[in-house]
Amino acid sequence: MLVFEFKAYAKLKQFQAVNEAIRTAQFVRNSCIRLWMDNKGTGKADLQKYCSVLAKQFPFASELNSMARQASAERAWSSINRFYENCKKGVALKKGFPSFQKNCRSVEYKTTGWKLAQDRKSITFSDKKGIGRLKLKGTRDLHFFQINQIKRVRLVKRADGVYVQFCIDSERRENITPTGKTIGLDVGLKEYYTDSNGEVVKNPTFLRKGEKVLKRAQRRVSKKVKGSKNRNKARHILAKRHLKISRQRKDHAVKLARCVVQSNDLIAYEDLRIKNMVKNHCLAKSINDASWYQFRVWVEYFGKVFKRVTVAVNPVGTSQECTSCGAIVKKALSTRTHICLCGTKMDRDENAAKNILSRGLGTVGHTGTFMLDMSNALGESTSTPVGEIQSEQVGS
Repeated sequence: MLVFEFKAYAKLKQFQAVNEAIRTAQFVRNSCIRLWMDNKGTGKADLQKYCSVLAKQFPFASELNSMARQASAERAWSSINRFYENCKKGVALKKGFPSFQKNCRSVEYKTTGWKLAQDRKSITFSDKKGIGRLKLKGTRDLHFFQINQIKRVRLVKRADGVYVQFCIDSERRENITPTGKTIGLDVGLKEYYTDSNGEVVKNPTFLRKGEKVLKRAQRRVSKKVKGSKNRNKARHILAKRHLKISRQRKDHAVKLARCVVQSNDLIAYEDLRIKNMVKNHCLAKSINDASWYQFRVWVEYFGKVFKRVTVAVNPVGTSQECTSCGAIVKKALSTRTHICLCGTKMDRDENAAKNILSRGLGTVGHTGTFMLDMSNALGESTSTPVGEIQSEQVGS
């Protein structure tokens, strides 16, 4: 499934209609959650039927497209099903009990309620919300795909405007020649990552660099009177500052992940539990600013696109174990140099990256066999799902 995004341009009245459609979608979702809470044994089909009941009871709900109401019910069921799955798996602590949404920012249409123009530069929404025709501006070309391949159309509201997303039923595949190289990545806070070859990529620290501007914008918000137009303007400016930083992180992660995957046939990285790591309040801001999880997601995505092998390995002991002799050398977090009795002396992160690569190759198979059968392995490559530790995920 490919997702193409375009910036929407229209009149103020049309954007107000988009806001009304988003609020209606939020109402339908929350109503479905309430129905599930009050009636034991409610299933997905019951939520779909409840959409028509809401349309009869509330005129503003009937103005939204019927399939858009069903998509909102599917969102409600998705949160309910995730809660059931976490209970079955025995996830510790919170299971993610479905909650009511307070600030929805998108509405989703299926195959009806919209019509794309012949030149693919505008889209018209035909439900009774009054959205009408929206001009589209973006770098993607929709002429390569048929209309029946577009399965979903989303209207997404952000700080700098409204965006239209097209979910296209197509898979992205690119064929490139094997390089015969393997790499292990050890992520950090000072360096974004250190690979098994000794190469270091500095951490961009976008949040730290933009913190001064964020604090200034936040002070302006706090000085304004609640409910005033000036406060809303200040909040809008603050939201745009945060949006810029999030886009900088994504751009950095996408470009770096693509470069790493194209340059290597196997990429081994740490299977980190970011949710547990941010519980350390001294490092939480720096860990979130590094966006390791986003980098991992894009590495696995490009691994599927370019048919590369991506392996997530257990990071326990990779910094303490010597890459030459296998001895355990205990060291504190402040000790940045690995020194072993066997005579090995190198940077702590480089030693960890080499151990990560060794474990990744151990998961795939022997190094010699892997190099000889790389072309076959790339054709059947799989990536370890995010959030799962699997020692036998990828077959050679």
